[in-house]
Amino acid sequence: MAKYKMLRDLVLGLPNVQLHEAPRASDTELLLAHDASYVQRVISGTLSEAEQKAIGFPWSEKMVERSRRSVGATIAACQSALKEGVAVNLAGGTHHAYRNKGSGFCVFNDAAIAARVLLKSPIGPQKIGILDLDVHQGDGTAAILQNDAVICTVSIHGEKNYPFAKTSSDLDIALADGSGDTIYLEALEQALEFLSKQGMQFLIYLAGADPFEGDRLGRLTLTSEGLAVRDQRVMAFVKEKGIPIAIAMAGGYANPIEDTVRIHYQTIQIACEHQHTIRVSMPPSTS
Repeated sequence: MAKYKMLRDLVLGLPNVQLHEAPRASDTELLLAHDASYVQRVISGTLSEAEQKAIGFPWSEKMVERSRRSVGATIAACQSALKEGVAVNLAGGTHHAYRNKGSGFCVFNDAAIAARVLLKSPIGPQKIGILDLDVHQGDGTAAILQNDAVICTVSIHGEKNYPFAKTSSDLDIALADGSGDTIYLEALEQALEFLSKQGMQFLIYLAGADPFEGDRLGRLTLTSEGLAVRDQRVMAFVKEKGIPIAIAMAGGYANPIEDTVRIHYQTIQIACEHQHTIRVSMPPSTS
């Protein structure tokens, strides 16, 4: 999508950002959250037509490479945040990918994989929170991690928006169509209070731009200012708790696309206010 290159070009102008090309997620890493048979079908190009239709785009070698690197970018952001406090993936947030299938333009689930990579690290956290503030529920993430006692999933999303059949997260807050800044920020306080009680040592944050009032697929009415307050409150929360945060951009479908890019850029600017230097990872298609 054009938004990734546009965002990268803006981020290049920030003085305290280090931009790095994302590594490829290995098969071993992918298998931390996905069935071996599904991973093999993706890699070998033997996905059925129905599976490709559910994902939303046809198989290609470039699709596989970008999907691996989108996951790799979130892993790299998590590893950098573990050392430095804050890090960002310019893409990511592929939360509709299930253990055995892709859907909703998501092939591999970057947040679920990255969380499990971190948990295997000798210096990694013992409990991780995933705060999903994309306007669409993180159904794949919830399904993969439903019985995982050390990864806590929280989603604030549109009640009547995609996916129409939801999967239970540890905490779901479903908002009615047309909900704006006040209702959303009250829901965020509830979500942060819940996360505060979980004893997390790390947060993965899906900072979707699609709750924006001008988003074509969002159905909520948050202003740009409201989204800035959202990001500021999340950053203040991790600062208060003294825990690292890795941020993925997740969805955004405004018309014009510049509105989505501006909101993603705003998220990164707010993150930069909390860290002297931020490492930003990007899949190759953003360059």
